[in-house]
Amino acid sequence: MTDAARSLYIAQPALSRAIRDLERELGMTLFARSGRGVVVTAQGRRVIKLAREALDAVSEIEALASHGGSPEVELRIAATPSLEAGLAGRLVPAYTAEHPGVRVQIVRCEGRDGVVTAIREARADLGLTDLPVPTDLITHPLERQEIVLISPPGLDLPDPVPMGRLHGMRLALPARGSLRRRELDAMFGKFAVTPVVVLETDERNGWLNAVRTGQASLLWYRGLAEMAARAGLVVRSLEPAVRRVIAVVHARKRLPLSAQDFLATAEKGSAA
Repeated sequence: MTDAARSLYIAQPALSRAIRDLERELGMTLFARSGRGVVVTAQGRRVIKLAREALDAVSEIEALASHGGSPEVELRIAATPSLEAGLAGRLVPAYTAEHPGVRVQIVRCEGRDGVVTAIREARADLGLTDLPVPTDLITHPLERQEIVLISPPGLDLPDPVPMGRLHGMRLALPARGSLRRRELDAMFGKFAVTPVVVLETDERNGWLNAVRTGQASLLWYRGLAEMAARAGLVVRSLEPAVRRVIAVVHARKRLPLSAQDFLATAEKGSAA
């Protein structure tokens, strides 16, 4: 109740009174007390389902009206550079094939923090990023993506590369102090390795240029590694394997119908 009141910008007692008034008006119990909180009753779940269907219909009508009767609406999805290729090449085509009236705009963000900021500032309806994200966002995990080592050709390394071989290796890393850099530093600490930091930046082109010119290797997702392999770079797994959960994330609020449909398409694709 407290979280719901906060999201509605009203006091918790006012929300409780409003629910009691609604229950009296409908002549049914929507919420039942359970310990220190409340749970939704069977009648309440039915009312919620019907209410959501009604609100979705209103949203569609508003979308039609705001576009002069045209069914086209816009869906904005924030993504990190390493995940943008998969979003544009796989998820978006699958979605637009089912919903041709929606125009999808990809909002490119530099890293997970950028995706979170874009959603909080309402510059994007949804975000595609790796976890974890702050708890004020809702997450819908889709897949686990492997972190791999991308190196210039000619390095004498096994495949997979034991974590210990990263000790003293020349690496391009995210900027110091960033969330992703802290995660990599924690991984280095866990396996007691200290790489030689050649480049510190959050620019993807900077990382790949450092690898292309033979200055350093790079730890990144296999999705980015596929592009690197096409450029003649060498991609190797790590031992033990390291994976991150990729998820669609959004703010704790009712999503527009276009965003709900995208979530359904993404989750259906991950299940397949």
